[in-house]
Amino acid sequence: MRGRFDTLFGRLFGVLLIAIVLAHLLAFFWFHHYGPPPPPPPMSASLSNGQPPGQPPAYPRRPPRPWFGGPLVPLTFQFISLIIAAWYGAKLLSRPIQRLSEAAERLSENLDSPPLEEVGPREARQAANTFNQMQKRIREQVQQRGRMLGAVSHDLRTPLSRLKLRLEQIEDSKLQGQMRQDLDDMIKMLDATLSYLHEQRTSEAEQWMDVQALVESLCENAQDQGAKVQAQGHCAPLLVQPMALQSCINNLLDNALRYAGQATLALEDNREHLLIKVIDHGPGIAADKREAVFEPFFRLEGSRNRNSGGVGLGMTIAREAAGRMGGQLLLDETPGGGLTAVLRLPRP
Repeated sequence: MRGRFDTLFGRLFGVLLIAIVLAHLLAFFWFHHYGPPPPPPPMSASLSNGQPPGQPPAYPRRPPRPWFGGPLVPLTFQFISLIIAAWYGAKLLSRPIQRLSEAAERLSENLDSPPLEEVGPREARQAANTFNQMQKRIREQVQQRGRMLGAVSHDLRTPLSRLKLRLEQIEDSKLQGQMRQDLDDMIKMLDATLSYLHEQRTSEAEQWMDVQALVESLCENAQDQGAKVQAQGHCAPLLVQPMALQSCINNLLDNALRYAGQATLALEDNREHLLIKVIDHGPGIAADKREAVFEPFFRLEGSRNRNSGGVGLGMTIAREAAGRMGGQLLLDETPGGGLTAVLRLPRP
């Protein structure tokens, strides 16, 4: 019997059945106690009871009906009990779905989030167990991929280093320079790939941060290295992931300096969100290519290509860092020419 009511259907059916039975029992008692008198007995019955002919028959006495003795009370009780049963039933149905939705949201932000508690009706426990198994397999696959790529990158460094040493034996200086450039590009791609994998595996707690101080610090660091960078605007502290935010702004700033030689970091704050704009006046990106640059290892032809020093992962890392903070990263054209990267972070 316990197993039958351990399911979501059994619990919902049981709640509705109890509500209906209680409501009908109350209605039966109420109308039996305060209902109209029974119909008069036949004349023969009155004569047999010793009543003289022509006298009205004697009816059994009922208690006087109070003001609340009508049908209003039992009908109201029925209505309220069914509303309570429907509310509780809807809560039983929505609670497992809400728990799954919250767990899926936590999983999208952090693969190492705690597993979903396996409680409730049988269907809810089965769904929670399936979700936990899925989370475990995803985490294992991500870790396995990271280990595999890390091992491949590590194993490739040794032959690449040997090739760089053997380049010195090539007499053709032009060929030697071309091969050295190719080897340097391969090493940069390996380093960028490892950095990209590290960014994906990294998870950190949110905390309140002085974003304005971070932006000004990044500008000062770039200026100390001879870059033309300036900061504009003000903002209040914001709840963010500090490492993710710094990684995002750093990649956007490096992209602007690489292709334009100068950049401006502008802050625009309001009650709903904070905008961090990285503005440059370089060659810009065509409107139909602005989404493509967020794909891993995508490089544009012409002025924004690998000859400028990039391997095609900086914008990918920046957008994924913005997504982990619940923000958005978009590219727009700078008035007068150039590219503006807009990082939109929501305020709680």
